[in-house]
Amino acid sequence: MPDAPNPADTDYTPPDVWTWTKPSGGKFASINRPIAGPTHDRELPLGKHPLQLYSLGTPNGVKVTIMLEELLALGHSGAEYDAWAIDIGEGEQFGSGFVALNPNSKIPALLDRSDPANPQRIFESGAILLHLADKFDALLPAAPVARTAALSWLMWQMGSAPFLGGGFGHFYAYAPLKIEYAIDRYAMEVKRQYDVLDRHLADHEYMAGADYSIADIAIWPWYGAVALGQAYPGAAKFLGLDEYSHVHRWIAQLAARPAVQRGRRVNRTPSEAEPDLIRERHTAADLD
Repeated sequence: MPDAPNPADTDYTPPDVWTWTKPSGGKFASINRPIAGPTHDRELPLGKHPLQLYSLGTPNGVKVTIMLEELLALGHSGAEYDAWAIDIGEGEQFGSGFVALNPNSKIPALLDRSDPANPQRIFESGAILLHLADKFDALLPAAPVARTAALSWLMWQMGSAPFLGGGFGHFYAYAPLKIEYAIDRYAMEVKRQYDVLDRHLADHEYMAGADYSIADIAIWPWYGAVALGQAYPGAAKFLGLDEYSHVHRWIAQLAARPAVQRGRRVNRTPSEAEPDLIRERHTAADLD
């Protein structure tokens, strides 16, 4: 940490009242804006299954597709789903149909039509995981102590990951200029979070104890991807993530699960490196 701020970081004096006069810059400048609501009319497609997922294969989206594939692996046929790709880079999350499903215009969003007379919209990935766990009575421990632990770690992930992605990831990988203070600030916090995980996993097989749960499903896509070098190129080395051996044991354990392997392939664009990725999923055969 430097003794004094870099002069380049201190040449901005905030006005008394902030106004949006120019794009923010960086990779996502074209889709960032300080207002909500739709920008265009676009109805969402509907498939044949009761569960309609509108998402993208980001860590938040992968949480839900892993959850659905785990439920199917457990024999819950009612968890069959259609997964429609929402291209956030093109602003599809601001279409009228998506905004009606999620007024916050963030993926993932789920439409549960199990009761056609009372369809349910669920947004925020943690809420979707909890909805599905309760709906199918699965992947959330029944014993009060373990259930509380799972919910605590689920909420930990929801509160912590913005520092990892929107904080460290943004300033390290996406911001139009490198700001030493911002990168140092968020790198420190991310390493603290990995230390929290490592200390916990030294004494527990899974996040809620002996049972694999929605807490693991929520945390793995974010913290696993960064530690494995699959997000923010160079970040795993920069953060020294190899030192967290218990986290890596847990990451490998989850990565070996067939449902995790299937779920992480959904709503992603195939590439030469990963040709088995799929943009949409409507039947199990799409992954087979």
